[in-house]
Amino acid sequence: MLKIAKDFLGKTVIIKIDRPINSKHPKHGFIYEVNYGFVPNTKAPDGEEIDAYLLCVSEPVEEFTGECIAIIHRKDDDDDKLVIVPENLKEMSDEEILKAVKFQEKWFDSIVTR
Repeated sequence: MLKIAKDFLGKTVIIKIDRPINSKHPKHGFIYEVNYGFVPNTKAPDGEEIDAYLLCVSEPVEEFTGECIAIIHRKDDDDDKLVIVPENLKEMSDEEILKAVKFQEKWFDSIVTR
């Protein structure tokens, strides 16, 4: 999957948000601390569309156009996530990214890839 996800690095990406910030996960009950969605018309190895975290947007949105600045690579799962931010905000450290997505990634062995 990392090879597929890397094609998005540094590019402007349109994502659909299906789990807005502060919504509850339908099965596991945790709260999404950031907007979370997918890139329409793509295909990840799990058969679903490529997932994406939208960072630095503090209100719920349905769709967003931003820049992919990193990938959350799960070493123990074949479901990498794009990290999307507003185009005027490109500087985030790996530590800031990991802190923002910890609410979900704490159950996986994840690293930030650029």
